[in-house]
Amino acid sequence: MTKVLASAQDPMFGLFRVIQDDATLDPAYAAHFSDALLERMYREVLRLRVLDERMLVIQRQGRIGFYGEVKGQEATPIATGLALEADDWIFPALREGAAMLVRGFDLSTYIAQCYGNSCDVNKGRQMPSHYSGRAVNQVSWSSCIGPQVPQAVGVAWAMKLQKKPQIAVGFLGDGATSQADFHNAMNFAAVFKVPCVIICQNNHWAISVPSKAQTAAPTFASKAIAYGMPGVRVDGNDVCAVYWAIREAAARARRGEGPTFIESVTYRIGAHSSSDDPSRYRDEAEVQQWRERDPLDRMRRVMSARGLLTEGAHEVLAAQLDDEIKAAIAVVEQGHQPQRESIFEDVYASLPWHLREQREELLATAPAVTHGGATH
Repeated sequence: MTKVLASAQDPMFGLFRVIQDDATLDPAYAAHFSDALLERMYREVLRLRVLDERMLVIQRQGRIGFYGEVKGQEATPIATGLALEADDWIFPALREGAAMLVRGFDLSTYIAQCYGNSCDVNKGRQMPSHYSGRAVNQVSWSSCIGPQVPQAVGVAWAMKLQKKPQIAVGFLGDGATSQADFHNAMNFAAVFKVPCVIICQNNHWAISVPSKAQTAAPTFASKAIAYGMPGVRVDGNDVCAVYWAIREAAARARRGEGPTFIESVTYRIGAHSSSDDPSRYRDEAEVQQWRERDPLDRMRRVMSARGLLTEGAHEVLAAQLDDEIKAAIAVVEQGHQPQRESIFEDVYASLPWHLREQREELLATAPAVTHGGATH
């Protein structure tokens, strides 16, 4: 795969694509994409788009405190979820949480992690949009930029030492390539040939800092050269291309050939988060250019060209998915605040004496009562 990618127009690994301009698939790869796989890709991308739209409205209504949209970047998390084996591990950054849904995580339980109530398996201990689920081998990302990459490499090293067949995938954004954690992870992964895939979602903006301010290298993928591992530069708005690149890199890792670094070239259409106003730092003309490369629109055209999407079917499916999401939200909003004493759980197998005393003191204290927004 590396030779194929390196032969593209750009000498620093080109831009690997599978979906062509006419919405057909590159004949060299088309046979590997069944109708069932394409239908699954399309449905998952659409579900994530609908979910984002619904959750952002909820945040604006004050029902949750924070939300990080994926709009424009759906291809990479969806492709990741589909490309990996069930027992592989994912260490995400901000916009890869939905890989959990692709791998079978319950929708209501996923949404509950934005509410932090009794429906949340993390018992409200994480910030919104910091999804995780042991049931699908996905670890919560850290708001400190970059530490999940050496964590993924460490887990991959443990897998190698234990001779396990799994791999680990570590994600970062283009801004995290300026962090020491990224460089440490890349070097360690290559030296010890760990079964890991490191994926950089280059969405061109680290909040308000453009990617051109992060590096003097011609591409982020080219950084792989210095560390002695293959680098792949893939069209991050092409679900099929990202899927293929990850499958190939994962297979290489399983064969004991070491890590691969993938630069997924994409764009954040929306704000960095619900707390951000991107109009203050970027040109709307740039955003519009990337809207024309929207991953959902491209998959929709592929489906139509393949005869898998009839007229009006997109709107029908979007409405069905929205109904599913609203039903899941209704379940979550029936939850209550986590029990106060839960803060003492899940750390020690046997609670130490000083924490037992603190728990007893807490339980002996009457809980705060809320009236009209005021706590007494």
